Amino acid sequence: MPINFPCLLVCSRTNGRGVFMTEFEFQIENFMLYCTSKNLARKTLASYEQSLKLFAAFLRDKFDITDPARVQSGHIRQYIKYLRERGKYTVVVDEVRKACNHPDRRSDYNKPISATTIGNYVRNIKVFFNYLYEVETAIPKNPCEKIENIKPERKVKKMLTADEIRRVLKQFDTATFHGYRNLMITKLLLDTGMRVGECLSLTPAQFDFHHKSILIVNPKNKQQRYVYFSHRLSRELKQWMKFRDRYSSSEFMFPTTRGTQLEVRNYEKALRDAGAGVGVDIHPHQLRNNFAKYYIMNGGDWFTLSRILGHSSVEVTQKAYLDFTDEEVGQKYQRHSPIEYLKL
Repeated sequence: MPINFPCLLVCSRTNGRGVFMTEFEFQIENFMLYCTSKNLARKTLASYEQSLKLFAAFLRDKFDITDPARVQSGHIRQYIKYLRERGKYTVVVDEVRKACNHPDRRSDYNKPISATTIGNYVRNIKVFFNYLYEVETAIPKNPCEKIENIKPERKVKKMLTADEIRRVLKQFDTATFHGYRNLMITKLLLDTGMRVGECLSLTPAQFDFHHKSILIVNPKNKQQRYVYFSHRLSRELKQWMKFRDRYSSSEFMFPTTRGTQLEVRNYEKALRDAGAGVGVDIHPHQLRNNFAKYYIMNGGDWFTLSRILGHSSVEVTQKAYLDFTDEEVGQKYQRHSPIEYLKL
């Protein structure tokens, strides 16, 4: 059965609207304020809040626990077991939202929750209790201390073939502003490996056509890195800029027709629609994956790739992209065979 909050609670705190909160709810609210002050991404904040509220509801219903100081490692393990036994969207915080959102109408309703999703939940719970123990000193012991991370299921990242890429690119109508713009965004993502959000926020001032590079600045920590584009794309970007300047005075390199910054979801839909038109399943992050895998397949080194992708370490890059198929490994071997290379 879905997890429900009891209608009447014995609480010791209230929020800004005068609504009573349990100690657990208060600490979640306090944690979210702390995370917001750290300028974390909205997606990260939403993930934290959802995970913690679901866990709090589980603890209340199953163990009558409303104080994080009472949580033990066994409770967390019981929650992991509970998630593995439940299906997708069957675990909800309250019935009101369920009645509005109708999760039971989803095509993946009640299907098994993946190890990756459960791993994300556990990671978020760990972050929360680490905060309570180390930052707030609100609990005497950290219950997550001996909870191991759940290893995600490794899925081979599908590489788009050259033919698939060509067919998708041909779907964009370059006679229109948005069609031409979406074509150039797609080519730039494929050629540089940058994140789609980074691409859509670019301004012409970030482009260095002499060195064929783009300066990327992380808005969260202000760290900088360079990504690079080819000579061929350099010529196409210059042509795009002439076209763009003719119809827009926007500060952005790839603006909307109104001159505002293009939203990720709108570009993603345009790319998916282009792919659907020729039977190719494609999304923006897949272009970044393709860049990384083609880079390594063609002899690039892990250290340079890690810097280009903006990863914190080479290990992070290898963990993300060490999933070549047997066919891809064979192709790479043929290019680097000692007998072939030494001409013996």
